[in-house]
Amino acid sequence: MKVFSATSRIISTPEKLWSILVDASLYPLWDPGVIRIEGQIAAGNRIVAYNRINPNRAFPARVTGFVVGERMTWTGGMPLGLFKGVRTFSLKPNSDGSVDFTLHEAFSGPLLPLIGSTIPDMTTSFQDAVAGMKRYAERN
Repeated sequence: MKVFSATSRIISTPEKLWSILVDASLYPLWDPGVIRIEGQIAAGNRIVAYNRINPNRAFPARVTGFVVGERMTWTGGMPLGLFKGVRTFSLKPNSDGSVDFTLHEAFSGPLLPLIGSTIPDMTTSFQDAVAGMKRYAERN
């Protein structure tokens, strides 16, 4: 398994952060790695993401987990689970009125040893995304 993760503490509410996470049009405003997201982000829907690392490649996914105000999961990859990426967005409220926003992605499957070496290190990209969400949410 290959995993990337980053967390940021944001002065906001889970409701506000959730509204940002489910609005596809807002991703380029807070996540510097995203060019656009196509589709409506809702439980069971298919979406397509385009990123700055590889702008000509579409990354299709299905919204496979959707717990309003808490957690959302996008799953993509190859048929039969030969290669799979699972991206999870989590919101954890804190007693001080802040929310911990975590972006986590795990890659797995029998073809991971072959494909895994082509996946760039996304650590900085994830750190930039959670920092971007913090900036966007605390300003808007």
